[in-house]
Amino acid sequence: MEDSLKNAAPAQEEPRKLNFLEEIIEKDLAEGKVDSIMTRFPPEPNGYLHLGHAKSICLNFGLAQKYGGKTNLRYDDTNPVKEDVEYVDSIKEDIKWLGFQWDKELYASDYFDQLYEWAEQLIKEGLAYVDDQTQEEIRQGRGTVDRPGTPSPWRDRSVEENLTLFREMKAGKYADGEKVLRAKIDMAHPNMMFRDPLLYRIKHASHHRTGDKWCIYPMYDFTHGQCDSIEHITHSICTLEFDVHRPLYDWFIKVLGIYPSHQYEFARLNLTYTLMSKRKLLELVQKGLVSGWDDPRMPTLCGVRRRGYTPEALRMFCDKIGVSKRDQLMDIQLLEWCVRQDLNARSNRYMVVQDPLKVTITNWEKGKVEWFDCPLNPADPEGASRKVPFTGELYIEKADFMEDAPKKFFRLKPGGEVRLKYTYIIKCDEVIKDEEGNVIELKCSYDPSTRPGGEGAWRSVKGTIHWVSVEHAKSIELRLYDRLFTLADMSQVPEDKDYKDFLNPDSLIVTEGFAEPALLEDGSGIPVQFERIGYYVCDKDSTPEKPVFNKTTSLKDSYKPE
Repeated sequence: MEDSLKNAAPAQEEPRKLNFLEEIIEKDLAEGKVDSIMTRFPPEPNGYLHLGHAKSICLNFGLAQKYGGKTNLRYDDTNPVKEDVEYVDSIKEDIKWLGFQWDKELYASDYFDQLYEWAEQLIKEGLAYVDDQTQEEIRQGRGTVDRPGTPSPWRDRSVEENLTLFREMKAGKYADGEKVLRAKIDMAHPNMMFRDPLLYRIKHASHHRTGDKWCIYPMYDFTHGQCDSIEHITHSICTLEFDVHRPLYDWFIKVLGIYPSHQYEFARLNLTYTLMSKRKLLELVQKGLVSGWDDPRMPTLCGVRRRGYTPEALRMFCDKIGVSKRDQLMDIQLLEWCVRQDLNARSNRYMVVQDPLKVTITNWEKGKVEWFDCPLNPADPEGASRKVPFTGELYIEKADFMEDAPKKFFRLKPGGEVRLKYTYIIKCDEVIKDEEGNVIELKCSYDPSTRPGGEGAWRSVKGTIHWVSVEHAKSIELRLYDRLFTLADMSQVPEDKDYKDFLNPDSLIVTEGFAEPALLEDGSGIPVQFERIGYYVCDKDSTPEKPVFNKTTSLKDSYKPE
């Protein structure tokens, strides 16, 4: 019996269940519906990408990679008023940082000529007309879910008149808002999207790529599906709010007789204590409520990158949250857990004291410096190490000393012993206070026989604390970042409140600390661990005279992912 158990094959891990998009793709490939997979990531270059986009990037690029396909980067650049080359460049940087590479870099503006031809085709087939109504009149005329819309008085213009007017719109004859081109479908359709949707509007604005060639620009619904079709996108993956657009997406493809791309929707990412509205994020930047798009409190990819979140952690997070068709609020603690999981395995360790209390070792030889060889990462004791100086004057954290300590306080206390990490056991012999009774210094003695690896008999104490040498300590600026908002679900802001009312006044605290010298020589390129404190990353504001470190996340948390 025992032999049969020994020879039994090891238990196999249960394979991860396919998400609904993977099921669709595998079915399409198996049935020969498509020969290869083509996806796209279609951001509008009107702001910086945020964590919600990270989910979409990982999904679109990840599915294409899994099934041997390709992904295009296609900018939805149909609104020249809000778009800028700055955003175009930042989007490319963010995608590469996340670890992905697109097949082709494309723009909706690449297809403006073709889209215009298709618009004229719809006019000639009696499926589009020029409307002179104002934006408000069009909105009122659409009706409601319970009431059909009212046809425009210009709905029955002849094909010839519509062609003439549309070409005059293109030629710049009319002012912004004076006329629009609308599809002619059904003003009583139960799907409001079908009630003669807008196809083109007039905007006399220079475009970041086409300059002043165009003064009419296509609307999203007349752009997205056709661009997918031109590029032969097999699976056009959007967030859930676009599900009502899908029938219109299909309608345009059908009436134009073009390649049948198809749209699929998944639930967007919603995070606790976080906003992912580009409009509101832009307002925070413009009003100076944050330092910029890359403020480490912002949910932008450049913001979390500056905070020290790694692409590996973000990809892990996107994999953990999965893909669903139901909106849900994800706990930001899961993202922080992923960051800790990644950094714990890879980050170098250093000792930094944030709130210093001086310790004088009374039996230490004056002027003596002893250098300890300490591992950069305890998980790899045979790996690289750093040299840490030990002297007779040290800093420890104030929180690591308590004068009237409770029974289970295992750090330093009068008459008590503690081990200074990597070095000796010390004993607190005397407490020095100022005139107001504040503890300002501890007089301690060290036990030379307790040096790790030394000749003396090993003995242990329950407490181990970190420290730095006063003589060698480097002053650094610490930026302690916390959540930007105090309300967990920012979609539930009360009607009588503004979202800015929930800004966290303590989301940034700037303080100073003292670091061991090896920290400033770290060349790993990833955040480091301040031992017993948390993970920190060197900020771009750092100078040789004033190093700056941003708090990435705390060291421990009670959160455990399901």
